[in-house]
Order: sequence, then C-alpha cells, then structure tokens
Amino acid sequence: MISIQQMHYILVLSEELHFQRASERCFVTQPTLSMQLKKAEEILEAKLFDRTRNPIELTEFGEALLPIIRDTLSEYNRITDLFNRKKGTFKEELRVGIIPTVAGFMLPDLYTTWQEELLDVHLTIEELKTEEILKALDQKKIDVGILAGPVHDPKLRTIHLFQEEIRLYYPSTKAEEVQADALKNMRPWLLTSGNCLRTQMMNFCELRAHQQEWDYEGGNIELLLRMVELHGGYTLVPENYIQSSSGDYKRIVSLNGDVPAREIIALTPNRNGKWKQVERMLRSVQLRYSSPSKGKYQLLTWS
Repeated sequence: MISIQQMHYILVLSEELHFQRASERCFVTQPTLSMQLKKAEEILEAKLFDRTRNPIELTEFGEALLPIIRDTLSEYNRITDLFNRKKGTFKEELRVGIIPTVAGFMLPDLYTTWQEELLDVHLTIEELKTEEILKALDQKKIDVGILAGPVHDPKLRTIHLFQEEIRLYYPSTKAEEVQADALKNMRPWLLTSGNCLRTQMMNFCELRAHQQEWDYEGGNIELLLRMVELHGGYTLVPENYIQSSSGDYKRIVSLNGDVPAREIIALTPNRNGKWKQVERMLRSVQLRYSSPSKGKYQLLTWS
C-alpha cells in the first residue's frame, strides 16, 4: 500500500495542480515528488493525475481516492496527538474559517476570551468568503466555519450562533428609519463579489449589478463607510460591526414592518473528533452575541 508520505504528496499536488509549487510546499525537489507519485501509481496500478493537461488534472480514479486520503491523514494525525497528550504537551489545533464581515467585529471582541478560556487549544483563524469556507470544510482544511446562513448540507452539522440586524449607514438623512422601497433609487456602495453581505444587500434592496453609478467596489466595510462619508450614497452594515451610537446608522423597515437581519451559524463536519473544543469556542460566541430581537426580523439569504 502507498505510504503516508506519498498520500501527503498526492494531497498537496491535488491542491496545487503544479509540480513545482507542490514540491516547494512539501520541501522536496520536483524529481523527488515525481518519483514518489510514480511509485504510488505503480502500487495502485492506476494513474492519479492526467499530465497531458495544463494544468494537470486528477483522473477519475484520483478523484475517488482523494477523500479516502484526506480521512486517512486525519486519522494518522491522531497518533501524534495521542503521543503529545501522553507527554503532557498536547494542544488541540482548531482551524477556523470566518467570513470577513463577521471577523471584523468577532476577533477583536473575543480574542482575549479565547486566550483565557481555550488554554489547551491552538487557534488558527483565517478570513474566508462563504464559498471558500464550504470548500475548505469539504477538503478538511478547517474544522469549523462561521458564516451567514442558511446552508443545507447533510455532511455538515449546523449550529445557530446569533441573529443580527442589518443597519443602513446613510449620514445625509436625519430620519431614524428608512423605508426599504426607498433604497431602490439611492446610490449603494457594495462589497466585492463573493461577499455574502453584498448578495444579501442586492437582494433585499432589489438592486441590479449594473444599477449603481459608482465604478468602485470595496473589499471591507470600513472602507465603504469612509467612501460614504466622502462621496455620499449609503451602505449596509451588520449591527455588531457598529462601534458607536451615531445616529448615522438607520433602521430599515419594509412595508409590513419587517427589518432585515442575517443569521450567523457555525458549520462543522458531522464526524468531528475536535467537537469538545469546537463546542467551547462556539458557546463563547453565543454568550457574547445572543440577545432578544429588537423587531420583526426578515432573515436574508446569502445565495
């Protein structure tokens, strides 16, 4: 059977689809990587990659083998964990993906709490867009994802964290509330494509991709707030992102009295050997942000 090292090489190459980049990630020469891949294919009596394509591609057999390799490497790493536990030096690595519009307030808010309460956990946190989180979970690159719901996947466990209202940043009006219908004819500043808050904003405000007169789309909320201040228009901001009680943040109300909101959820594989650590981390999120709703919420979808 192929070795653990060969499995690692196959996994990295499947992600890079480029021999030079894969060899650099594996800290070996390209000939060494190629030789080990060839040996693995001889043992398995099947080609794993189609080298005639540019970039190379997994073969049908390679595609079928990849999930098994991921599971095997994950189980193998538990041996190292067991050894470190025996020595008393073990820290569970918890890999977390968080969408940027949540990371912007959650990480500053909870960093100290996690440092104090998760002493036996090494947190690795990465900002990822929603689709990137779903892909990373599928490829076992992260243990838990924090994002806006809903997501329906039988392979994943969904944990409700909290709901938060979406507010309107519109300094040029003194009104405390703005009717949702009125936003159709106003000028929006949008996040870049791939951010779920952008999609929620466009759907709720019934905007079209070509509607706005602006020729710029921002990569983070703070930049959009600044652009509104300098050039007018408006943008939408999650309630927990708001750090001040400024009257520039307005409530949006639909004709039937609903206010827009989003549900923040966590996703983790159904089979997760790190569930105890995941649960402790997520409980701190729930305690920090869960609160009674301040109105009749209309939960927005991100897709």
